[in-house]
Amino acid sequence: MPGVGLGVIILNDENKVLLILRNDDPALADSDMRLEGTWTLPAGKIKTNETIFEAAIRKVLQEVNLEISDLEIVSIADDINEYAHFVTIGILAHNYDGNITLGDTKEHVAYDYYDLDNLPDNLCLPSKKILDNYLKKRLYKEEKYDR
Repeated sequence: MPGVGLGVIILNDENKVLLILRNDDPALADSDMRLEGTWTLPAGKIKTNETIFEAAIRKVLQEVNLEISDLEIVSIADDINEYAHFVTIGILAHNYDGNITLGDTKEHVAYDYYDLDNLPDNLCLPSKKILDNYLKKRLYKEEKYDR
């Protein structure tokens, strides 16, 4: 059964997107899809009895210590690789408040803001799909997967 995950787009005043770098160590990167060593949007899994927006608020607070509000769904994608299958929901946070810190886990090792037209080469595929859908104002793009 696929999991349900999400990624949150947070844009600063210069219209740059916040990305966080996952640890290179698979044990510390905590990713079912094995996304260690890649840049990602603040992201995570939706828990049972948690709404999409509740999960987004929780994950962003846990991962970067920001409080987000005025949320909008901007992307839905199938993320399937040899390790896992997730339906990933992309969310745009129109407002945020706070100072960024990376929490007390070793899951993420750095953060930075990137121009939307100059994203890092090692951007994880789920975040790339969310940002691509957002930029193209497209909710979903069907893809074919080898099985």
